[in-house]
Amino acid sequence: MKIIIGSDHAGFEYKKLLIKYFDTNKISFEDCGTYNNDPTDYPDYAHVVSKKVNQSKNHIGVLVCGSANGVAMTANKHKNIRAAICWSEEITTQSRTHNNANVICIPARFISKEKQKKIIDVFLSKKFEGGRHTNRVSKINC
Repeated sequence: MKIIIGSDHAGFEYKKLLIKYFDTNKISFEDCGTYNNDPTDYPDYAHVVSKKVNQSKNHIGVLVCGSANGVAMTANKHKNIRAAICWSEEITTQSRTHNNANVICIPARFISKEKQKKIIDVFLSKKFEGGRHTNRVSKINC
């Protein structure tokens, strides 16, 4: 598994913490920007992350912005991307087990840094259940 991570300026500090966490735990990742707190446009990073996630079934996307709405809307424009806004462990579990989410979108302005780590741990540990959810997920792409 490889994490493809990106953020806008509002998510930059949270992204830095995730990168440190990935480094510490020897989790393979690719940082797609932004690389500082200067104002930037979230679609620029959401598109790059989504394209890279689509390159391999072993890639997982992580997008961080202020509300997570912008990056989620952008990422979900890409075929085969299932980006989920996650703000709790329960929502995160459902996004993976029922919706087969392959991109997590984190709302940096609405959760703590500690909560972010818990959410990432859940997202990386849960797997799609399949079964009755398979047919539903197969209907997502237009």
